[in-house]
Amino acid sequence: MNKVNCQLTRILIIISIILSSSFLLAQDQVFNIQDVSLYNRTLYPKSISNLQWMGNSDYFSFVDNNKLIMAKAGSVKHDTVLSIDDLNCALNKIEEDSLKRFPGFTPLGDNIIMFSHNKRLFIYDIELEQLREMNNYQESAQNIEIEENSFAVAYTIDNNLYVAVEGKQIQVTREEDKNIVCGQTVHRNEFGISGGIFWSPKGNYLAFYRKDESKVKEYPVVDITKRMAETDPVKYPMAGMDSEEVTLGVYDIATGKTVFMKTGKPADQYLTCITWGPSEKYIYIAVLNRDQDHVKLNQYDIRTGDLVKTLFEERSEKYVEPENQLYFLHKTPDLFIWQSERDGFNHLYLYDTDGNMIKQLTTGAWVVKELIGTDPRDARVFFTGTLESPLNSDVYVMDMRNGKTDKLSERNGSHYVKLNKDGKYLIDIFSDTAVARRYDVITHKGKKLQTLLIDENPLKDYALGEMSIFTLESDNGDELYCRMIKPVDFDPTKKYPAIVYVYGGPHAQLVTNSWLGGAGLFLNYLAQQGYVVFTLDNHGSANRGLEFEQAVFRNLGTLEIADQMKGVEYLRSQSFVDPERIGVDGWSYGGFMTISLMLKQPEDFKVGVAGGPVTDWKYYEVMYGERYMDTPEQNPDGYKESSLLNHAEKLQGDLLIIHGTSDPVVVWQHSLELIRKFIKKGIQVDYFVYPGHGHGVGGKDRLHLNQKIFKYFQDHL
Repeated sequence: MNKVNCQLTRILIIISIILSSSFLLAQDQVFNIQDVSLYNRTLYPKSISNLQWMGNSDYFSFVDNNKLIMAKAGSVKHDTVLSIDDLNCALNKIEEDSLKRFPGFTPLGDNIIMFSHNKRLFIYDIELEQLREMNNYQESAQNIEIEENSFAVAYTIDNNLYVAVEGKQIQVTREEDKNIVCGQTVHRNEFGISGGIFWSPKGNYLAFYRKDESKVKEYPVVDITKRMAETDPVKYPMAGMDSEEVTLGVYDIATGKTVFMKTGKPADQYLTCITWGPSEKYIYIAVLNRDQDHVKLNQYDIRTGDLVKTLFEERSEKYVEPENQLYFLHKTPDLFIWQSERDGFNHLYLYDTDGNMIKQLTTGAWVVKELIGTDPRDARVFFTGTLESPLNSDVYVMDMRNGKTDKLSERNGSHYVKLNKDGKYLIDIFSDTAVARRYDVITHKGKKLQTLLIDENPLKDYALGEMSIFTLESDNGDELYCRMIKPVDFDPTKKYPAIVYVYGGPHAQLVTNSWLGGAGLFLNYLAQQGYVVFTLDNHGSANRGLEFEQAVFRNLGTLEIADQMKGVEYLRSQSFVDPERIGVDGWSYGGFMTISLMLKQPEDFKVGVAGGPVTDWKYYEVMYGERYMDTPEQNPDGYKESSLLNHAEKLQGDLLIIHGTSDPVVVWQHSLELIRKFIKKGIQVDYFVYPGHGHGVGGKDRLHLNQKIFKYFQDHL
């Protein structure tokens, strides 16, 4: 080897060593608390913006670098069809302000998009390169719902409902009493309710909630930003107290008249699953009694408001929880799919509009998580479910005629799916514990046509603790799913402190077959700082079936604690866990669980951090509280045992309680009452408030919150 080659070889070796060292250093990176608190985009899975199917076509679109890209299913060719400059040029021609970024839009056809800008509604024809203003609405409009056939816009201002038709602003309701609210959510967003305005299929009618809160007491939220602090009260019906009274009105766009559906008495019932019939002659309402143990699916004549018939009823000794609209079939619009937990698990049922059950479509000891839809011929129904594991949300298709069910998702995990209108193709957005996010286009038979994006590991340059998912057995033999994250550079000969991160309440599942096992970055940050981080989904949590969920009925905080202690027993059995240094952390229901564990298992937990905690269920709202606990009058023993105020004297460890002073969900009174009880008992406790924050601490203050939590464990655990 000549001198030049030897020198070159040495240089290459040195470069190789440097690159290897850099790679190793990169692998050893750890998060800083700013990264995990203030949304450092580089740490989160990549995504595709505004990804959706275009009209009835096989084309999908998405936005990249302020440009609209279109592609055909199965084709690798991606075409830029519209840029923000094109839109701004068209807007400037009509003397409208420019857009700063490509707007969110709704496809109205294969080549037409609809978007709003400065309270004006536009459509843009991509093929003709034409922009048209279709409507406008008032600057102060909220709760905006757009009707895609006529381009009418329904919205609310204060407590009244309005509609804009071809730029003409029409006031639908004229309620002068601020206790009466129209067009907004009701029942505190329970029962799957996310809005209060419902356009009919062809846009000829507008249904809306009318909420009478005259009997509901006001809770005095205090605004301290004024020199003389002011109250900004919210209506808050506590368990057992007078509740809101809700009715459903139907406004006729042509005549300007409103008819209210005659949903009957008592007035403090719940109206949910609002669904228009395809003909626009009828509207369907699931009427649930206040005890939440009896629901009627009713059909109403919109011309008179009269009850046409009750299609069927469902009852339970504990509670029923109707949360999903009816799904009417395309080809046979007198048939619809209903979702129910009547056999113990959420499944799909096919009914006709006379109330006859044609058949149960899905069955088994697993849960349908989402009904995606059917193809135009109603030959196939698509859904996600937990058929193979409660940890998964896999994609399935069922033949509506013979019930044959096929799994479409290639890998088990968490799938979110967009079905195109002709039912031929799906966009599958996927993650599991090994892949952060992946976008695939697949056929209705599950064949993968193309991959749009793979982001296997945005944290590849960071040192993460080993994460494992496993099960423990509850006292009654049920499997309890657990997740554990070990410290970085784990040494099995060492003893580490452990933090139990808990929620534990209904409608939540913390342990999933998804990226990071469902854990967030902050939990992984704690593991990097030398903690074993453990989570267990106890009885009462979601996607395990009705018996598993309802096991906590009328006794919140009892069985959940027994389950969580199975996790603590497991931690104590591990040689690498210091049994004298176990802490617990949680927010909301997790805050309730954190304090419950600190008070009812005082020998087992050294430190706790509880955010926004429920401390006594009699201070919580009617809809959620009475579903799981009944009223204080019906269930005095359950309320007494679950009240943390009755166990305050048992505290032994260090406890930090955190609350937002403007929390409208778990009102501030919860933690203040417990603090008052601690003072009365002569027990020291740590307390911190976030002025002006609601049920959670977001924005820049999230960093302060995470620093507070971390420092508390550092100082005391």
